[in-house]
Amino acid sequence: MSISSKEEIIRLLPDNIRWMLLNDLDFNSINEIRIRAKLPVVILYRGTEYFLSKLGGITQDINNSYSITKEDVTEMLEYISNYSMYAYEEEIRQGFITVHGGHRVGVAGKIVLEENRIKTMKHISYINIRVAHEIKGCANKIFPYIVSRENNLVYNTLIISPPVCGKTTLLRDIVRQLSNGNDLINGMNVSVVDERSEIGACYMGIAQNSVGIRTDILDCCPKSQGMMMVIRSMSPRVIAVDEIGSKEDIEAIEYAINCGCKLIATVHGSSIEQIRKKPLFDKLWESTMFERYIVMDNKRGYGNIKGIYDYEGNRLC
Repeated sequence: MSISSKEEIIRLLPDNIRWMLLNDLDFNSINEIRIRAKLPVVILYRGTEYFLSKLGGITQDINNSYSITKEDVTEMLEYISNYSMYAYEEEIRQGFITVHGGHRVGVAGKIVLEENRIKTMKHISYINIRVAHEIKGCANKIFPYIVSRENNLVYNTLIISPPVCGKTTLLRDIVRQLSNGNDLINGMNVSVVDERSEIGACYMGIAQNSVGIRTDILDCCPKSQGMMMVIRSMSPRVIAVDEIGSKEDIEAIEYAINCGCKLIATVHGSSIEQIRKKPLFDKLWESTMFERYIVMDNKRGYGNIKGIYDYEGNRLC
């Protein structure tokens, strides 16, 4: 993480705890910072959960941890929203705000409904800073399995991964390389439907992450609607989406593939066998719409590839 990215995270925190995170911490290894009013600060660091220490740095001793006050939370919200929560009302309705640098800040509190729809959120007491990480080149090893060099073809690919294993980071680098082109494939138009603003991490309409020179992004757009929109308007060779799961998502994927687009998508899961047990995904498997399956875990560290399989489940790597 660059110095500027480190500063982007520090500036979101209340003044009285900033120094605690400057105590010999490698910000490249911070995944999440969880803030809960009147409770200890929890930091996911190198895949392990720690508390923020009163003495600075991190600890696994809860008795020496720092508990956030309600005033700390209020101060953080001012920093996160640039002192204008009203300006971020639409993002707050969706439960997160993307800040400069592409970091995503999740918020939770009391939901206010209007005609059975979320109008806004108040009494926000829970904040989760998901630190954006770009690892350029992390898709290098899997590329020979998801493209055909002979005919410049991309295989429909589904990335299967439990949370916090690096699936979105991998997806982002696949998008970047497909868009720019590499030694295996020519650059092509890629459309990203970024429902949770994690792939491109757009801030004020500009992608904060490197997603390639031929990539177009629909930010904060529902996947099912967005896939239809980009097919009609952007003429993509490839569409990328993160965390598919609904019936509408599956129908949109079927439509996109039938229109000649290639799909790169992710889903939460630990194996092909597990996702096949999900009601909607068995149909995808039987139809062989996805030609490649990449299964990830974190047993050997963040971003570990457990296996790569073809449409019949044969292990390729």
